[in-house]
Amino acid sequence: MNRIMAMLAALPLVLAAACSSSGADHNDADVAFAQQMVPHHQQAVEMADLAKGADASADVTALAAQIRTAQAPEIAIMKEWLDDWDASTSHGGHDMGDGMMSDADMTELGTLAGTAFDRAWLTMMIAHHEGAVTMARTELANGKDADAKKLAQAIVDSQEKEIATMKGLLG
Repeated sequence: MNRIMAMLAALPLVLAAACSSSGADHNDADVAFAQQMVPHHQQAVEMADLAKGADASADVTALAAQIRTAQAPEIAIMKEWLDDWDASTSHGGHDMGDGMMSDADMTELGTLAGTAFDRAWLTMMIAHHEGAVTMARTELANGKDADAKKLAQAIVDSQEKEIATMKGLLG
C-alpha cells in the first residue's frame, strides 16, 4: 500500500512536467510513442474497468484502480501533445503487438470471475505492461521531446514495479 501511495504522490509532479511540452522540440519517435501509447493505455484502462464487476480479489481490484488512476490522465496528456504537434491521434493501423489484447481476449476476460478472472487478468496485464515498457524504452532511445521522455521513464519505472507485483500475485 505504501508503494501505491508513493506512486500516487509522485503523479502530480510527472503530470505537471508532462503538461509543459511546448511542441517545438519533438521528432517522429515522439509522435509514434504518443500515437501508440494512447490506445495502449486506453486498453489498460478498459482492462482495469473489467475488474470492477468480476468479483476480483482485493489485490487485483487495488492494482486495477492504481492502473486506471495513473493511465487515464496520461492519455489526456499524450492527446494534448499530439494536438500541439499537429499529429493525428490515430496510431496509423499498427498491429496488435506490444502487449495489446485482441478483441477476443478482451471478450473472454469479460466473461470470467473470481480466481479465474484474477489469473487471466494478471497474465494479460503483465504482457500488456511489458509491451508498454518496450515502447517507452524505444522513446527513451529515439525520442527528442524532454516531456515525452520523462513520461516514458515514468512508465518504465511504474510498470516494471507493477509487473513484479503481478508476478508475485500469480505465485
